Amino acid sequence: MSITAFEWCGRRALVMAFIAAAILAAVAAHATIFGIVQGTARDASHQPVRSATVTLQSETSAWKAVVRTDRQGRYAFLTVPLGDYRLSAGAPGLTAREQRISIAGGASLTADVDLAVAAVSANVEVTAQTVAIDTRSPAVRTTVTRADIARTPGADDPNSLSMITDFVPSAYMVHDQLHIRGGHQTDWLIDGVAVPNTNIASNVGPQFDPRDVDYLEVQRGGYSAEYGDRTYGVFNVVPRSGFERNREAGVDLGFGSFQRTDGHFSIGSHTDRFAYYASGSVNRSNYGLETPGSDVIHDAASGAGAFTSLGYQPGAADQLRLVASARADQYDIPNDPDAEAAGIRDRQTERDAFVNASWLHLVGSTTLLTVAPFFHRNSANFDGGPDDPIVARDHRRSQYAGAQASVAATVAGHDLRIGGFGFSQRDRSSVGLRSNDGSGLVASEDDNPHGSVTAAYAEDAYDVASWLTVRGGVRFTRFSGGIDETATSPRAGFAARLPWANAVFRASYGEYYQAPPLSTVSGPLLAFAVEQGFDFLPLRGERDRQAEAGLAVPVAGWTFDAAVFRTKARNFFDHDVLGDSNIFFPLTIDRAFIRGVEATVKSPEIANRGVFHLAFSHQTAEGEGGVVGGLTDFSPPEEGRFFLDHDQRNTLSAGGTARLPGSAWVSVNVAYGSGFLEGDGPGHLPSHTTVDVAAGTMFGDWSVKVAALNVANKRYLLDESNTFGGTHFASPRQISAQLGYRFHY
Repeated sequence: MSITAFEWCGRRALVMAFIAAAILAAVAAHATIFGIVQGTARDASHQPVRSATVTLQSETSAWKAVVRTDRQGRYAFLTVPLGDYRLSAGAPGLTAREQRISIAGGASLTADVDLAVAAVSANVEVTAQTVAIDTRSPAVRTTVTRADIARTPGADDPNSLSMITDFVPSAYMVHDQLHIRGGHQTDWLIDGVAVPNTNIASNVGPQFDPRDVDYLEVQRGGYSAEYGDRTYGVFNVVPRSGFERNREAGVDLGFGSFQRTDGHFSIGSHTDRFAYYASGSVNRSNYGLETPGSDVIHDAASGAGAFTSLGYQPGAADQLRLVASARADQYDIPNDPDAEAAGIRDRQTERDAFVNASWLHLVGSTTLLTVAPFFHRNSANFDGGPDDPIVARDHRRSQYAGAQASVAATVAGHDLRIGGFGFSQRDRSSVGLRSNDGSGLVASEDDNPHGSVTAAYAEDAYDVASWLTVRGGVRFTRFSGGIDETATSPRAGFAARLPWANAVFRASYGEYYQAPPLSTVSGPLLAFAVEQGFDFLPLRGERDRQAEAGLAVPVAGWTFDAAVFRTKARNFFDHDVLGDSNIFFPLTIDRAFIRGVEATVKSPEIANRGVFHLAFSHQTAEGEGGVVGGLTDFSPPEEGRFFLDHDQRNTLSAGGTARLPGSAWVSVNVAYGSGFLEGDGPGHLPSHTTVDVAAGTMFGDWSVKVAALNVANKRYLLDESNTFGGTHFASPRQISAQLGYRFHY
């Protein structure tokens, strides 16, 4: 569907008018990696201390901010990246105890600082961490640090998503795709700026190297209206910034099973106003994707990437940030013995690049304006081997260009937020099937669809009482593509602090609209599909309703969190294959019902020797009705509900890291699954357990790490789906070693 110049100008004018109105109203939402830390400095008699110097220092880098208190002893830091910090204050004749605090993205934290007479307290005392959870938000969050990634077995491998599956409940990899809370559709944000992707199940490669991550915050429910169009998970990446280094470079070289080799080079440094980080990486292995059988055949993978993060603060009221990444990956589609004997040589080639920029500007002392343009280009090209019985081609390239703008203020107990978001998408696709029996071309189609998504939201979080925060908001979304759709998505929730247990009870309800991919089938390809018994119906957006409740309890530095959730979906996104071609198209199922119970446990330092983590979920994922969009053979739907192919009732990941004498350490992670759906169900495959181990040490500027994944080499059928290979076996044992060197320049 084409967009006229009049329609484009009208939409642009509408978005600009909305942003201008938001700025004039002086209320908006700060970028999602940033939180607010505010409070009062008081003396021993609990009187406010004027002109006290309050310092917020990162525990993992050289990032630091300093402000002075006003006449009422109040202070505020409005742009604090999520992470762990030490907060302290000082004034002539007075000293302070330092507080260790954690700040989540978008959180507003109140932390008062008590000062003592200097003669009485000559030393600064560091108290235990006082804030381990966001006490004012109904959102469900899990935060993973770069130390977690570096020491969890396999989490820093170039093609790994273990930094998610090992720490986040209801998250698992199956048929080479990340699933979370029963669905595929997730949002990735880098430095708080969206990296949009409306395609489903088209890419199997990563966007960047896990070693470039400083913090990863995963939200999986209770979203504010600021978060838009993905129900099942929001992954907010805070990349390494350069504040953790001082003219330092690092080289990591790895090698291991299946002729694996990989390398990662990075540099970074900072001044008071400018910080930079840049990296490059390469990797290769003879084991890439999940195999259709127990043997690893025709499964090579290789990739290369570059990444940079730049930050500049020209003045106290402004920050400029830029993040850019580019990756290229190639995968041989694995064979079983029969396919290998038949000479099948299918291959997938992927490219991904994005550039995100953001400008943060303080308006007065309480309001923050953020403007962030972004560009994302992604491609996935599947090519069948020249000797395949049917040579398939499925090439897709998508380009996204857009911006998000927001402003926010905390006024009289209100956190008021208004923002706008939008992008234009242009795709180029080429699909073809050619028979090798001499009949020539079977079907071919080239298409250049385009569309757009625009959204606006408004929200208020209000402290009804000192122990109760309520939140309500609404998000308006407009999609224009093969069809036009509009959605109004209300969000509501509350967080109640229970002082007798130092716990937070939360509950939320939200509605979500997920824009459809720009995918269709027509012409000769449609004729071929009809011959195969298929047809293609227009794709409409998925509309979801999610309700949940949870309880977070910090005890002696430990954090225990539990949640129960229910999701009802209309037009649930899934995917299917066209005949035996290995060409996949999205589809929507009439309805889906997903419910689950989750629990996480995270420890503090235990006896200064180690940490422990656990993530557990009990979940069911069911569908109902027939295929109502995308590729369908019009098979009559099963009566009642049926289990989706990625339904797994129980999923558990538990592990920890222990420090050994000197600088040595050892880490273990145990993963358990009760088994995914077997065939069309209702039975499930047998349960499975794997154990991963890693250990390492440092010698001056050198580091050594060894890891063993699936130590017992358990080879079992993981799932039976119709994606690459048709069935998927668990990954074999992989042993690797990594040598690192750090130096200054």
